[in-house]
Amino acid sequence: MNPNEKARVFASLHKKGDPVILYNVWDAGSAAAVADAGASALATGSAPVAFANGFADGEQLPMQRLFEVARSIVGATELPVSIDFEGAYATDPEEGARNVGLLVDTGAIGLNFEDQVVGGAGLHPVSEQAARIAAIRAMARDRGVELFINARTDLFLKEKDASAYPALMTEAIARARAYADAGASGFFAPGLDTAELIGALCDASPLPVNIIMRPGVPDAATLAKLGVSRISHGPYPYRAMIERLTDAARAALSAASS
Repeated sequence: MNPNEKARVFASLHKKGDPVILYNVWDAGSAAAVADAGASALATGSAPVAFANGFADGEQLPMQRLFEVARSIVGATELPVSIDFEGAYATDPEEGARNVGLLVDTGAIGLNFEDQVVGGAGLHPVSEQAARIAAIRAMARDRGVELFINARTDLFLKEKDASAYPALMTEAIARARAYADAGASGFFAPGLDTAELIGALCDASPLPVNIIMRPGVPDAATLAKLGVSRISHGPYPYRAMIERLTDAARAALSAASS
């Protein structure tokens, strides 16, 4: 398949009530393993990719290194690949769009694009974030690329008090609508973990909703019933792999010294 065919397949997998499962990968080896396990598409998380390359999360991984990782993953599989591109390594809309164009050159057909101020405080105002999304969409249209823009809001991740989440729903829905109008393809709300609020977001959002699977989140079957279209796993596969590796190494080193 060519990239646009992959992009269309990827978009078609986002079905309300029948979510695509993205078990996040971080390099070509993990991509091949997840593909062999039966995945229909692949996606990275920014944290595991950064950690696997010796960097902290938050655009600390050099952008060119990220492109190398993206190319290696795309080259390891025929599946559609979406890359977590954080804030596109820019705040200016046109600069961000140019950077996304370079990401498209790797063969990636989608990206996560977040509204937090990477390396700063708070979120970009709705109008500014919408302008950034619109610039990315315009770039993609100019290039004839059917890019899947998964617009992420960090409203819930930034708020440490879960009891405040209901009060954030009005803004979350407003952001979903503004991002849809700007050309986004999906809406990602990491941190949202209660069934009632997830269902409300799915009912109100004009975009397919992405929820991250983490401790405390309803299971996949429940998320499907609530109307979720995409379930991702973020850094948790990487963390589980590192924990198993550490335990196995500790056992082997202990055995050698006994």
